[in-house]
Amino acid sequence: MTASHTDRHHDLIVVGGGPAGMFAAGFAARNGTKVLLLEKNRRCGVKILITGKGRCNVTNGEADPLRFVKHYGRNGKSLLTALYAFGVSDTVDFFEQRGLALQTERGGRIFPASGGASEVQKLLQHFVKDAGAELLTDCQVLQLVIENDKISAVETSRGTFTAERFILATGGLSYPETGCTGDGYLWAEQSGHQLVTPEAALMPIKLAEDWTNELLNFNLKNVRIRAFADGRQIGERFGEAFFTRAGIGGPIILDLSREIRDALHSNKVTLHLDLKPAVSEDLFDKRLQRELAEQSNKNFRNALGGLLPRDMIPRFISLSEIDPDKKCHSVTREERKTLLGLFKDLTLTVTGHEGMKKAIITSGGVSLKDVNMRTMRSKKVENLYFAGEMIDLDGPTGGFNLQVCWSTGYLAGISAAQDCSA
Repeated sequence: MTASHTDRHHDLIVVGGGPAGMFAAGFAARNGTKVLLLEKNRRCGVKILITGKGRCNVTNGEADPLRFVKHYGRNGKSLLTALYAFGVSDTVDFFEQRGLALQTERGGRIFPASGGASEVQKLLQHFVKDAGAELLTDCQVLQLVIENDKISAVETSRGTFTAERFILATGGLSYPETGCTGDGYLWAEQSGHQLVTPEAALMPIKLAEDWTNELLNFNLKNVRIRAFADGRQIGERFGEAFFTRAGIGGPIILDLSREIRDALHSNKVTLHLDLKPAVSEDLFDKRLQRELAEQSNKNFRNALGGLLPRDMIPRFISLSEIDPDKKCHSVTREERKTLLGLFKDLTLTVTGHEGMKKAIITSGGVSLKDVNMRTMRSKKVENLYFAGEMIDLDGPTGGFNLQVCWSTGYLAGISAAQDCSA
């Protein structure tokens, strides 16, 4: 349902039609509140369409709230009320009761069994409509009108709208082409809220090595990566990664990116890649010796097929600096040790990160000190609530950040609805 030209006053206006905003609008409307949802894009949920490589990792199967919140670091416990109000099992029920089957994959990641992100987006739009919320898309909010320490209206590209209560769910700064341009941060600051400096989070890393674009089709599965700053280890992850045109990405890189980002301010940062983490260095050295012995009369270029995917072999030969036409029985101990190092400790030099354009989320945002996390209501502006990525709460990959949107969007929506009817 689209807001008519004359329908200018509502109980509640939600600004931002992402996952948190749609949840807030839908659940508030289900409570009988007259809700208007404003979205600057032509449709809601644009960013949802690119989450999880188009598959949309809706949540994580870590169901215990006390363990779940540990994934968000020092701010995690602040999510507890929202998570108890609408937790992982509630998220699963929400989608499955509306006909979207889900499946749990490695690491507890929960995805749609089929259809992916587009099905999630369609389902959420239907939820908003079926709940009775009014939706106005292609509507740019220009500013909040604040009178007597309360918001009285929003001025938009489609005119001015008034309400009793307002929810800001405008997202962060990541993937700006989806409409995340930080408008909500500006309005929060203008209305007296403290802002923790927004920074890119969960983004690919740039490397000095220029050969990564040769291996774009190769996934690094079950590898271990350690990050070092000036020789001091700052993080370690095990799982999946992949090379990019400018460096390296993938789940474990994204989860290391915060430590890397912070360390880059004043340190030389390197990544150390173990392609065979299940085998000790000594055991893998013996395997290398065995492989070379069994193929002693073959050229070295033909000796790595049992150890590496075909696409990686030319690059490994180049990095080893072993003559590819050398017979395997002629490979020296020193050359073999160099080869061993490539498998067990391939060193990569970090030059930077991909920034907001490629970041999955934004860290920082509206300070939690200025938000009552039991209701999501502002402590500075009586009739204002916050939800989703724009607050200073973010977690690792694996569905944790979308769960923040579902939980805080739900809590903000029902809190604002209850306050409207009080």
